[in-house]
Amino acid sequence: MIELLISNWQLIAALIVVGGVAGLTSGMFGIGGGAVMVPALFYAFSSLGVPDSIVMHCAIGTSVAVIILNASRSSKAHYKRGAVDMSLVWPRPNWWESYGFWIGVGAFSAAAWIAPKLSSDALTQIFAVISLGVALQFIFGKPSFVLRTTVPKGPAPIIAGGSVGVLSSLMGIGGGSLSVPLMSLCGVPIHRAVGTAATFGLFIAVPATLGAILGGWGVDGRPFGSVGYVNVVGFALIAISAWPMVPLGAKLAHKMDAKLLRRVFGILLALVAFNMARKAGVF
Repeated sequence: MIELLISNWQLIAALIVVGGVAGLTSGMFGIGGGAVMVPALFYAFSSLGVPDSIVMHCAIGTSVAVIILNASRSSKAHYKRGAVDMSLVWPRPNWWESYGFWIGVGAFSAAAWIAPKLSSDALTQIFAVISLGVALQFIFGKPSFVLRTTVPKGPAPIIAGGSVGVLSSLMGIGGGSLSVPLMSLCGVPIHRAVGTAATFGLFIAVPATLGAILGGWGVDGRPFGSVGYVNVVGFALIAISAWPMVPLGAKLAHKMDAKLLRRVFGILLALVAFNMARKAGVF
């Protein structure tokens, strides 16, 4: 084990840096950090010889496990600042109108039953296409543009919440990159949308992690130290460095105009999306 760590010290150092960046972006944008972690874990596991057929599954499973910690710390930081809309997360007594509940249902379903049936290339393509759409929104999106003044109820939590949960779970992300634009279009102020999205991340990450463990149980070729599709070693390296950066990101989000940072992040995410698409043979 020690020899394995020494021989891969550059890889370990890279994952620690990635964890710090993931924690910072989680706090700033409410996105969980998966958009940063999944590509890094993909390349890390590929370099360790994990079979192409499951490498993306392992990257996604490990990413959502880290998001449990990132989202919990980020949501707590935003909640203290009054930036979490609990009427969307878990309204009382009408729990069936909870976006959080249906997001969780979608996340578990995708991780346990949908992802294991998809190839690694298919998951990579899904990640690349949606990441590119998210990147374009970060670069060109206008938070001031709204379609309506309230977040819809009725069947909307089932349809929209379930869809966010499914797509986020398949991508290994915390869902903020999908839910923040949706809430902003419904008139939710950007800081409140980010804080609420961070809380949604918990409803994605916990069931998605359980689903990844069940879906990958006993599968051959997983990297050393894996439980299902969740790699404990990768989880630990990223989580350790992400943990102290999350509250810093949340603090920065409430102190500065993030317009420039959103665009820079969007450009970097677009480059990652194109490279992942190339890896999956899209072009």
